[in-house]
Formats: sequence, C-alpha cells, structure tokens
Amino acid sequence: MTISDPIPVTVLTGFLGSGKTTILSRLVSHPKFIDTAVIVNEFGDVGLDHVLLEAAEENIIDLSCGCICCTIRGDLVSTLVDLYERREAGEIRSFQRVVLETTGLADPAPIIHTLMQDPLVFEHYRLARMVTTFDAINGMETLSSYPEAVKQVAVADDLVITKTDLVKDNEIIESLESHLAEINPSAEITFCINGTIDFTLLFVGGLYDPNGKGNEVNNWLSQEGTHRDHVHGSNPDTNRHGSDIQTFTLIRKDPVSRGALGAFMQMLADQKGDKLLRLKGLVLLSDGLDRPAVVHGIQHVIHPIRRLDAWPGGVSETRLVLVVRDIDQSWVSDLWDRVVCSAYADIVV
Repeated sequence: MTISDPIPVTVLTGFLGSGKTTILSRLVSHPKFIDTAVIVNEFGDVGLDHVLLEAAEENIIDLSCGCICCTIRGDLVSTLVDLYERREAGEIRSFQRVVLETTGLADPAPIIHTLMQDPLVFEHYRLARMVTTFDAINGMETLSSYPEAVKQVAVADDLVITKTDLVKDNEIIESLESHLAEINPSAEITFCINGTIDFTLLFVGGLYDPNGKGNEVNNWLSQEGTHRDHVHGSNPDTNRHGSDIQTFTLIRKDPVSRGALGAFMQMLADQKGDKLLRLKGLVLLSDGLDRPAVVHGIQHVIHPIRRLDAWPGGVSETRLVLVVRDIDQSWVSDLWDRVVCSAYADIVV
C-alpha cells in the first residue's frame, strides 16, 4: 500500500457476548498487528472493552457513550478524519489499517453506508471487510429475538462461530452452519475457541461488495441513503437502545471475596439470565487487591474469571457494565449489596 492508497477498514461486529473483544485482545499482541489502529465502540456510559486490549494506547480509540449506528456515527467520521490527520502530522505511530469493533447492538447498515458513502471518510479510507462473530450457545435464540443480529450475519464476508467448545452435540453445530448459510450463503465460516483465529482474517479483503450479499442487504443500504434516523424510543438517552434495552454500570469501592462474586453472578444468571444480554467488568477481589478480576457473562452462561496484571488507569474499584432487557438497576444493585454482606462472603473458593 502506498501513502496515497485508501487505508483499509475491517469492521468486526457480532451480537453482545459473541467474543469480539476476546478475539481482538489476542490479535493486538501479534507482531503483524502493530501498524493497526483499533476503534472500539461500546453501548453505555463507561467503556471497558478498550482497557482489556493490551496494545499501545495511542492506537486504540474508545467510542463509548453511544450506539455507533446512530448518535455516535458522526463521532466515527470525525475520529477517522482525526486519526488520518494525526498520522500525517506524525503525532501518532503510523498505521496501515483500521479495525473497528462495534457494539453488539449495532445495526451494521448505517456503519457500512458511512464508511462507503461519507465523503470525509472515503477520501482516505475504504471498507475492506465485514467480519461477524456468532455465539454457538445463544446465537439461534438471538437471531429470533434481535433483527440487528440477523443483519450482522447477512452483511458478513466472514462468519466466526465462537464457543463451539461449550457445545457438546455436533448436530447442533451443523444446524448452526446450515442456518447461517441460509441467511448468508456467500460468507466464509470459521470456528474460534478462546479467541484464537488466524490473524490474517481481519487483514484480507480488497473492497467490500454489498452486491454479493443479496437484495435484502442492498435494500438496507439504500434506505440508509434516504432515512438516517434510528429510533431509541421517546427517551433520547444514549444508554437506552429501544424501549426495553438499556445499560448501566455498577461501581463499588470495597473489595469482595471470590465466594461473594461467584454467588452474585450465579444468582443474576439464574434469576434474570434470559434478560441479561451482557455482563462485563473489572472486580476488586480481596485476594489480590493489585490485580483486577475480569468477569464476563451472557444470559445464563458465566465465564471463568481471569486476572489482569494491573488496574487500567490506576483506579482500583469494581466496575460492572450490564446490558439488559427489562431489568431494573436497583434490583441488581440490591442483589450485589445483599450478597456481599451475607454468608457467601465467607465462602473460600
């Protein structure tokens, strides 16, 4: 690529909890990834995904506080323009490609339209590839409940099926593949366990071609050219997506035991799992105050915790970001406070 060539942009999308950040966290440490700028968009007022990516901070851009398919879209344009200008001025390390990780609730049509049609963007960038992650455990239910998930599958050049190691029945995997192929017969399907994929998956691709994705995709993009308003209901709060989906952050200063944390997460999954779209955060555990615990849950599935070497930004406190459907914030806050003050706090794990 010469200096005058448009910079390729790969969009990494997929519904909440499908493994996008896990994949990126492994790829950013790869030597071939050093000349890549990463843009991370999260739905909500506190972004966490970008702090879980271990790479040079200057090349990781956080676009939290909104939904990239609507209110944040102007920020995407300005961020890409600003990145290019800073690159040309030598203010940041030069990059040769961009990876954009979208929020799991993003409708991909406005993103594709922006990257392909906005004159401030396509002057210096080109949309090269759409990569969609798909949760082997919850994916089928997600497709039937959320139209965004169907669109994410339909626009993909590559479909990455994650968490197949947690599915013991091969017939379920085969059924998933068949169903995804019906939605998008042109996409390449690969499998991913614990975020491990071929890093070149995000680097290949010349120019994204929506014409190979079927009439429905072209119709979505055509509609974007004439109607660019995305409805968040009557409430303009960017922490809400529609009338029933919202995000909030639970912040606590005091350390908790592993037993209390485990009890809280299990009770949340058992009682509200069908409405828990995502739980992700950093927890201040009493057994090692200097090393935050990373927790992650999606619906009824709670993943094992892992530890970071240090607190991002030096702030040691529990920060749990939840994306939910019809779960009251006060209910979650009360559950946390009751569990950490109960006998569960004394359980040794």
